Amino acid sequence: APTAPGTEPGVAMGTIGYMSPEQVRGQPADHRSDIFSFGAMLYEMHTGRRPFRGASAVEAMNAILKEEPPEPSHERPEVPPAFDRIVRRCLEKSPAERFQSARDLGFALSEAGSAPAIAGAARAPAGSRRSGYATALLGSAAVLLAILFATNVGGLRERLRPGGSPQHIRSLAVLPLENFSHDPEQEYFADGMTEELITNLAQIGSLRVISRTSAMAYKGSRKPLSQIAKELKVDGVLEGSVGRAGNRVRITAQLIDAKTDRHVWARSYERDLRDVLALQSEVAQAVAGEVRAAVTPEERARLARARPVDPEVHELYMKGSQHVSMVVEKELRLAITLFERGLAKDPNDARCWAGLADAWAYLSDFYLPPMEAMPRAREAAVRALRLDDSLAEAHASLGFVYTIYDWKWAEAEKELRRALELNPNYAPAHDRYSWLLAVLGRPSESLRESRLARELDPLSPMIHADAGWAAMVSRQPEEAVSPLRRAIELEPGLGMAHATLSIVYAQKGLRSEALSEARTAQEVDHSPLIMAMSGGAIARAGDLAGARKVLARLEEISKTRYVCPYQVGVICAHLGETDEAFRWLEKAYQVRSQCMPFLKVDPQLDPIRSDPRYTEFVRRLAFPP
Repeated sequence: APTAPGTEPGVAMGTIGYMSPEQVRGQPADHRSDIFSFGAMLYEMHTGRRPFRGASAVEAMNAILKEEPPEPSHERPEVPPAFDRIVRRCLEKSPAERFQSARDLGFALSEAGSAPAIAGAARAPAGSRRSGYATALLGSAAVLLAILFATNVGGLRERLRPGGSPQHIRSLAVLPLENFSHDPEQEYFADGMTEELITNLAQIGSLRVISRTSAMAYKGSRKPLSQIAKELKVDGVLEGSVGRAGNRVRITAQLIDAKTDRHVWARSYERDLRDVLALQSEVAQAVAGEVRAAVTPEERARLARARPVDPEVHELYMKGSQHVSMVVEKELRLAITLFERGLAKDPNDARCWAGLADAWAYLSDFYLPPMEAMPRAREAAVRALRLDDSLAEAHASLGFVYTIYDWKWAEAEKELRRALELNPNYAPAHDRYSWLLAVLGRPSESLRESRLARELDPLSPMIHADAGWAAMVSRQPEEAVSPLRRAIELEPGLGMAHATLSIVYAQKGLRSEALSEARTAQEVDHSPLIMAMSGGAIARAGDLAGARKVLARLEEISKTRYVCPYQVGVICAHLGETDEAFRWLEKAYQVRSQCMPFLKVDPQLDPIRSDPRYTEFVRRLAFPP
């Protein structure tokens, strides 16, 4: 098909500009779709402008579905009213309101072009500019129609539909859906719908789907899609829009082949908000079909299983998810409030329970004593799984609790592996499994899982920071430096990354670098955990006076709020205060510090590793052989 004006080479934007509403929605199309497309061509041919325009293909499709173009006579005053009426009827949104056959349309054009009593033309002097224009315009339109429909030049209907499905799309990025509600308050809804669509697609094991954190980094970006695809290392990009009016929601999505920059599929869906989960599942299945991804019977069954949701509960869940993703105390507590409001209205909403589990787990050790936060996280994850055992997020949350709090190694691995079976593209599950494998002394497997997590979520600072920690405790300092530096590049204020990098530099004997990162960690993050981690690096780097100052400060803070005792024990160990180190480690054991599981492998404890009390701790933690 010829390229439409203003279209980049190789991008079939013209196809979208002439599609009928039913084609945009993916509904069956017949000859009346061709009449709509012909009306669009007539409009452009005689006004110089397409009737449905937009800055992107998504906006153009939205215009086709919702907007009425100005009358042709508004663009060109010499266009007669009869032509306005014909074009307007061709462009009716409903096929039933258009001309019902090419013959009917041809007859209307011929009659309008030959009749002397055309409204407006009858009042014009014979031979006037408008009268002559009308005759020529309508006559040429009739001839064009006859040629196109009689000969089906180029296969009109086939040309107006998107091209065939590419077989090489095996990795996909879902870009943030545009908010077409024109209400800033609905931004969270658009972002939440993006996350839900990613979650649905991520369940398909034969596709690699980029995680939400990395996809959302492109919100509002004007980068070319080909560049985004290259940065994320994907074959295809799914973009679109979401609009909400009351309890009705519409998603318009299109799939772009990144290698050819070609639009290969586009469709719009509209549902009641109660059926929004089914809508998202339908989009995911359609995309999988377009890229010819292998979908197992189990995956298909999970995608098809979508219960109705209460619109208010769904809204609370999406808002809560947005706050959890920020992973700071204020946002996590707000998320908990939102999830609990949703559960008060619908106690059987498994997703709200899973979100609640993550919010409580992220508060542990950083902001709350583990014994206050983690039992709540466990309870929420268990409740979620009782309601929906197919929820990968809940399995991953429970596996995380079993790893860092309950120390149930076999159960933790079972839950995390199940999460990855249900959602192979769930980056947090790979991330948490990497930690478990590090704890269990399986470094090569741990590094593999952390690499997978980073491939799926390449723009997540926390995923990179966690990978650095796993490499550090696995005694792979060279493997730790790169992800930690990348985490800092993505988020300079991430104290966890700076503190872990200070430990790694101390591990490598780079004293000045270790001290510099430790100072930065304490400057950007005032969490006692970050202070304690950097204090251990300061001690190991040889600044004993500096380490003692940190230790004194932590002991003072511990009188009024929780301080991770494990990391305080690390400082004491490097200061040569062995008895104090074991006193703090005993406290860490009693309060179930989330650092305690790393005791067997953590190089930070090398100064006390030969002490029989250390061996006893390893025995008490009951690690598998």
